[in-house]
This record gives sequence, C-alpha cells and structure tokens, in this order.
Amino acid sequence: QVQLVEYGGGLVQAGGSLRLSCAASGRSISSYRVGWFRQAPGKEREFVAAISGSSISPDYADSVKGRFTISRENAKNTVYLQMNSLKPEDTAVYYCAADNYYTGYAFLRSGYDYWGQGTQVTVSS
Repeated sequence: QVQLVEYGGGLVQAGGSLRLSCAASGRSISSYRVGWFRQAPGKEREFVAAISGSSISPDYADSVKGRFTISRENAKNTVYLQMNSLKPEDTAVYYCAADNYYTGYAFLRSGYDYWGQGTQVTVSS
C-alpha cells in the first residue's frame, strides 16, 4: 500500500507563490505516475498536473500552464508542485494521487489508485 501526504498549503496573496509537496510512504513511487488535482467549493475535482516516473513531458491543465511546475525527487519519494503567479481562482483543496499502472489518460481521476487527504490553498485578491 502507498500512503500519500500533502504539505505546503496556506494563504497567499494574488501573484504570490507556494510549493506543495506530496510525500509517499509504504513503497517507492519512483516508477508511478503522480498527479495533482484540486477541488474548489461546489465544484468537481479537476486535473492540475501529472508527471511520469521518467519525468518526461509532464502534463498540465491549460489553466495552470506557464505558472505551475510539477517535479519529483525520487530519492525522497516526493513529488512537488511549484505554483507561481497565483490567482484567486486557484483557491482549492489540492490533492496528489499515484497510479502504478498508467491507466488511461493522466487527467482522469479514475486512473489513480492512491490519494492523499488534501491541503488547502487560499489565494486572496
């Protein structure tokens, strides 16, 4: 089993930056696809970014391209989401998820087997 814990959420002003961490335990996720999703109040959980085990060609939602960067540090069994130029509409609970079998497209929630509990990101205007 894989346990995922997100860190780094908080309150930031518009234009600011945050770095989220997704720390895994239980087994190595170095070969897993890892995705970040977010859910704002009253909205569906939506895809933000994903990275494969090889870290080649990460995927991003159009709404965050050029502002967010996903990366991983396999020695620490951790995946990061660097968020720059934050906007109020980025306010949400952010979740990381892991998929060992690369099931379907990276942006589909259903393909991920393990989920963290989420961390709140609030961007004030």
